[in-house]
Amino acid sequence: MNDKLDWNDYETVLRVADAGSLTRAAQLAGSSHPTMFRRINAVEQKLGVRLFDRFRTGYRPTAAGEEIVSVARQIAELTNATERRLSGQDLRPSGVVRVATTDTLLYGLLAGEIGRFRQLQPEITLDIAVSNEISDLSLREADIAIRPASSPDDHLVGRRLGPIRQAVYAHRTLDVADRPPPRWKALPWIAPSASMAYGQLHAWLRKMECDEACVCRLDSVLAMYAAVKSGIGVAVLPCYLADTDTELKRIGHPVDELAVDLWLLSHPDLRSTARVRAVLDHFGKLGALL
Repeated sequence: MNDKLDWNDYETVLRVADAGSLTRAAQLAGSSHPTMFRRINAVEQKLGVRLFDRFRTGYRPTAAGEEIVSVARQIAELTNATERRLSGQDLRPSGVVRVATTDTLLYGLLAGEIGRFRQLQPEITLDIAVSNEISDLSLREADIAIRPASSPDDHLVGRRLGPIRQAVYAHRTLDVADRPPPRWKALPWIAPSASMAYGQLHAWLRKMECDEACVCRLDSVLAMYAAVKSGIGVAVLPCYLADTDTELKRIGHPVDELAVDLWLLSHPDLRSTARVRAVLDHFGKLGALL
């Protein structure tokens, strides 16, 4: 043997054997008769044996050719079966999808949808990362992010699901009128702590002169919600979270300047993956719940 055969060599021999002639083999391969002739000669030179008997009616494999054809057929069947198996796994949504979101969104919006998704796609496992920090999808810290944002990063693709409306809420037992009082700063306020990245709300509380009326500061929206439910004071909360809570009452209308968009984001390389696509399609309907 002068050299080792590669898959192209085996495939060439198999094509000619199945086609029965160089002309037909070349047509099936999208090649030409001279090219196929050169390839067969090159394979025979590598092996140092004749692989085909040439007849006017076509090419017929020799004993050595039959051995090469047999091996080539096994390789082809193995590769085709492997490709079908892998393709089938991807066409049938299954596996793990990592989803990053905030604690408030999980509690108020996503938990019920996760249950419904599990019924529809039982072979997909959702690995939920709950954090108020921004996950880096480019580093695969998550496959998908569902979070509020003014605008997504340039390297991500996604869908704006709708605006998250915000309003002021109080416990029903708290002596606060449903309509906005003349002086917001007269109310006992529950506010975000200084360490919490919530610039819009910090600015609004200062503008309304409510900052000094703060009786409690917390470092998460979900904690602020728990404090309102305990009757400690009033706070700005997402409407999707507080509107359905019968223990709370909304004071006035949503505060337009505090609205923020909810985004469903992923890395572009992952959008065609079946399991990721299934999650994106299902949670892309969250806008109807806002």
